[in-house]
Amino acid sequence: MNDPVNSTILLLDIEKYSERDDVEQAYLRRMLYDLTDRTLLAAGVDETRRRRADRGDSVMELIDANCSVIALLRTLLTEVPARLRSQNRRASAAARMRLRGVVASGYVAVDPLDGWVGSDLNHACRLLDADALRAALRDRGDDFALCVSDPVYQGVVRHGHLGVPAEEFRSLTVDSKNGPLGAWLHGPLPQELPRSAAAEPAAPSAPVPAPGPGGAPADDGSPVFGGVFGGTNHGIGGGVFHGDVRFGGGDHR
Repeated sequence: MNDPVNSTILLLDIEKYSERDDVEQAYLRRMLYDLTDRTLLAAGVDETRRRRADRGDSVMELIDANCSVIALLRTLLTEVPARLRSQNRRASAAARMRLRGVVASGYVAVDPLDGWVGSDLNHACRLLDADALRAALRDRGDDFALCVSDPVYQGVVRHGHLGVPAEEFRSLTVDSKNGPLGAWLHGPLPQELPRSAAAEPAAPSAPVPAPGPGGAPADDGSPVFGGVFGGTNHGIGGGVFHGDVRFGGGDHR
């Protein structure tokens, strides 16, 4: 196996491909590859700087890391939706193509049988198959839903380059076999977003004061474990109770 090489990873997948018959699937594959070729050329990526893997209803591209990710994202956000809209207006219902897309980055190795290996690639595939991305495409009137990995967002998107509006991306979390994956969806989050996908920033935890001698309150008067919590208190179930709560034995008042 060759050494892993840093690459930009582009994945595109056809919605409801398995529901079509063989003739329709063959047509959609041709349309997908034509769209991918035109997109990459428009982004300044020629055939010498990319490598393709055929996955039937999807296409995987490894792109030279020196190619502009900004140009790729700009093309995906503008030309791909326009091409799909124009193509689908003239097509029958069975021949219309709607796509999910992922842009990620990382190290991928290619073995002598042209097999691709790498945890970064595995993560990108998890994003492509995520329920949140599928739901986003179902909810939309247009024909394309794009998700980027957290490293792509942090390294490129959040800086607000021309044609790549950072404010249009929404944070989400994708469950995977290897734990949660952070990602960013272009456009609004789906209406029925899986609870695990709603990425909400954790509230900062309050500092815990050091206990005084014998478990007494610290010098600033804050209560400590083993002592008394006074005033208004919030229960686990969301209720509120007043007065003092004593831990470590004694009366509860």
